[in-house]
Amino acid sequence: MPTWTLHTEFKFDAAHYIDGYNGKCGRMHGHSYKVKMSAKSHKLNPSLYLNTDDMVCDFKELKWAAKDSEKGGLDHGVLNELMEVNTTAERIAEFIHNETMKRIPEGIELTVTVWETDTCWVEYTDKDV
Repeated sequence: MPTWTLHTEFKFDAAHYIDGYNGKCGRMHGHSYKVKMSAKSHKLNPSLYLNTDDMVCDFKELKWAAKDSEKGGLDHGVLNELMEVNTTAERIAEFIHNETMKRIPEGIELTVTVWETDTCWVEYTDKDV
């Protein structure tokens, strides 16, 4: 069976605090987040910008979170105001995954990796690996 895996990386800067955390992460602070997305599909699809079945999905749809927070992304936003869950790295990755799945064609297996620092990151998928 043919398989395509699309990869992209982007960064965004945001402020947050971890509600209920007993330590400095419970205070407002910021990170330069790095995000990697891998989108795996066994078929090609059209997109909002291409009517033919020639893409796994559009890079624009994968990179939505890199947009300014005032334009629907996360960049330069306060994550606690943009997300309804606590803003741990795990929940940020899950949030980006869930919001991205709403924007891409059905049947794509998506993996989201979020780096909070150069040495601390989390990977999220909704599939058993």
